[in-house]
Amino acid sequence: MADKGYIFRVLKNASFGKMKTAIKAVHERSGKNSISIFFDMLWCAKRYGAGYYDYEIFAFYNLNKEQRKTYVTRLISKKLNMFMNDTEYAHLFDNKDEFNELFKDYIGRGYLQMDKSSKEDVRKFVESREYLFCKMQDKECGIGCERLKVSDFKDFDELYKYLVDKGFCTIEDNIKQHPALSKLYPNAVNSMRVITILDNDKVPHCIYIVQKMGCGGSVVDNNCLFTPVDIETGKMKYPAHSGDTTKGIIYTEHPDTHVKIQGYQLPFVKEAVEMCLKAAQVVPQIRYIGWDVAITPDGPAIIEGNTYCAHDFWQLPPHTPDKIGMLPTIKKYVPDFTY
Repeated sequence: MADKGYIFRVLKNASFGKMKTAIKAVHERSGKNSISIFFDMLWCAKRYGAGYYDYEIFAFYNLNKEQRKTYVTRLISKKLNMFMNDTEYAHLFDNKDEFNELFKDYIGRGYLQMDKSSKEDVRKFVESREYLFCKMQDKECGIGCERLKVSDFKDFDELYKYLVDKGFCTIEDNIKQHPALSKLYPNAVNSMRVITILDNDKVPHCIYIVQKMGCGGSVVDNNCLFTPVDIETGKMKYPAHSGDTTKGIIYTEHPDTHVKIQGYQLPFVKEAVEMCLKAAQVVPQIRYIGWDVAITPDGPAIIEGNTYCAHDFWQLPPHTPDKIGMLPTIKKYVPDFTY
């Protein structure tokens, strides 16, 4: 059950314009009365810690109370992160430079830390590379990332000035992905989100995988398309969902490449899981991690680890035909988690 007073905090902090939009969307999808939807949203906030966003995207209006209890809602997600992850160690994942150094055996690419490198160091790194992938410090969801073609700059000095002026913290090799992933979408590295937890004995478990895909010319796969992956077979399980989860758009094939989504075979999935299970033990104080993993022609390579896993894209209606959320799976491995 939600904290006492949670419903008041929801009301206090809610954007009533967005809440009204969510109520309208639910009304159009369900045909239910808007007033009854409003009060049911408030009840779900109190009982399950579900905001109006959760109510809409998880289709709580179509779930009974037993099904609703299985979902990791916004409040439960926050409590799970606080329970599982020691924030004193979060910087090891949030800081791109620290992460690359700590997990250098898993990332499978060359990189350079701008603040620790001279101009000559950067020159030597750049001169043998056609492309660079550049990252900002402490940013998520691909924010600020750029893929640069070295030959687009008239000379190294122009490129170096651009790197410094933009404030990039890290420049890396541009990952070459496996042909099977390029077939899905060639303009971005289509990464897998592999979610791991450490149980109470610090044994790692993979509890979910989604395959993300870029679209529409994007050079990153964030907020584009995604679908769950079968851990055992390595096949994509369902049609893809839109990155904007409120839209609820379903894609049976990729809109750009027209590759059929459901049943598509991905390479090196078991190897990716094995790699993430090993990496999950490097910082045992962080027990709940969402790893972004690229699949190269030679195998998996970790891009980054996220200490705050989005709770939405693994419990959506098109991907949960049994209408059961992820909470039972989490409780299986972490039975003492309470919310």
